[in-house]
Amino acid sequence: MTPEPLIPNRLDDEHDALVILDQTLLPARIVYRSLYSTEEICRAIQTLQVRGAPAIGVAAGYGAYLAAKYAMQSKREDFFASFYGACDALAASRPTAVNLFWALNRMRTCAAGHGNEPVSEIVAALRREAENIHREDIAQNLAISEHGLALLRPGDGILTHCNAGPIATSRYGTALGPILLGQERGYGFRVFADETRPLLQGARLTAFELQRAGVDVTLICDNMASAVMKNGWVQAVLVGCDRVAANGDAANKIGTSGVAILARHYGIPFYVCGPTSTVDLDTPTGERIPIEQRDPEEIRSLWYEKPMAPAGCKIYNPAFDVTDHSLIAGIVTEKGVARPPFTQSLRAMLEK
Repeated sequence: MTPEPLIPNRLDDEHDALVILDQTLLPARIVYRSLYSTEEICRAIQTLQVRGAPAIGVAAGYGAYLAAKYAMQSKREDFFASFYGACDALAASRPTAVNLFWALNRMRTCAAGHGNEPVSEIVAALRREAENIHREDIAQNLAISEHGLALLRPGDGILTHCNAGPIATSRYGTALGPILLGQERGYGFRVFADETRPLLQGARLTAFELQRAGVDVTLICDNMASAVMKNGWVQAVLVGCDRVAANGDAANKIGTSGVAILARHYGIPFYVCGPTSTVDLDTPTGERIPIEQRDPEEIRSLWYEKPMAPAGCKIYNPAFDVTDHSLIAGIVTEKGVARPPFTQSLRAMLEK
């Protein structure tokens, strides 16, 4: 029997809360938490209790709405100050995933568009907008899954890095979407999931989601990707993205660019999957994408009973890297597959 789907975010409007799946506890425990304040939602995003670019965007939309709802009884000027202050705080929670800023800009635009109405009407409009962001993400995930599946053949071996499945989005996922849709349709894919150091999203989350769905999944260490490719076991690479520059350079979890280089060496197509909301035409190249630097202890001690590096050792811990557009065979979105040259295809796709 297929297990109940895991829901990364949902609005509990009756109790004025955002309910999240705490992804830091997976796969050992499935725990949902109710968050009531902007500070709690920011902390959940920063600590990766909520993670995945689309899921972060959905959480931010609901967080902005709840901030407005909490301030509804304030004076009008205090209401707007509270709402915009909450949007600014949420925007500062993580720097790389453009969906965060995209969702918050939609919420700000919604508030401004209803600015002359009673506060209660503004709050109602903000709820509708947050729910629209959520609904649209579900529809986009299914469309991405269909377009991605069209690139694959039954029985293909697929390698993926990090986690871009249902718990990182709203349904199906981006990079895992074609795999899960193919599983429903009997494609019989064989998947190799990089464990994805240092936070182990592949081991803790991707392997968990795929195994739960009945997919033939094999977990490998990140440094084993070359071996499985050389063995001929991989026919395509699917990864998600947190931001795509106008030229097609794509930021994703650290280690992704190395996988792309290996795929090019072995002649394997490398596909980036994500909604058009992750495409940032205002960022010309990947060199302009801000890369989050995280706590060194994630490498030194997080998963160990005792630290696995000497005290005082310098540690470099970027959360993301940027894959050069020249290594990408296609960028799979809800509107179709963009192909090189991406400066033309991405702009044309967004103008549809």
